[in-house]
Amino acid sequence: IDFKGVNMVINYDLPTSAVEYIHRIGRTGRAGHTGKAVTFFTEDDKPLLRSIANVIQRAGCPVPDYIKQLPRLQSKQKKKFIKKPLTRESICTTPQCFLKKAKTKMKMTKENIKEKKKVKEDKTGSKLQSVSKS
Repeated sequence: IDFKGVNMVINYDLPTSAVEYIHRIGRTGRAGHTGKAVTFFTEDDKPLLRSIANVIQRAGCPVPDYIKQLPRLQSKQKKKFIKKPLTRESICTTPQCFLKKAKTKMKMTKENIKEKKKVKEDKTGSKLQSVSKS
């Protein structure tokens, strides 16, 4: 799929291989256009950084020295990461103010539904009472 006008990609989780990294960031530089890619990583991701850093360096971009000096990942370790990627906590990019508004709206909606049900029950109950009186 080609998304026109994509000029930035943000990776919230580090790709498990250089090929996957290239695939992800490739959404930016289509048809000769330039783009940027930002990738977040944790201490647990360090073994995967070296291969991705090599790709970045070959493309002519700067790579910090500490990443270049990380030990190479052995093929067994690579296979392990590919088969079973790191598990992470879910990431929420929605601002807290929007989450609070949504929660309040949901609460109000539930209360309105309860009120409508109560009014409906009262109406049907009063009709039953009036019918039983006659």
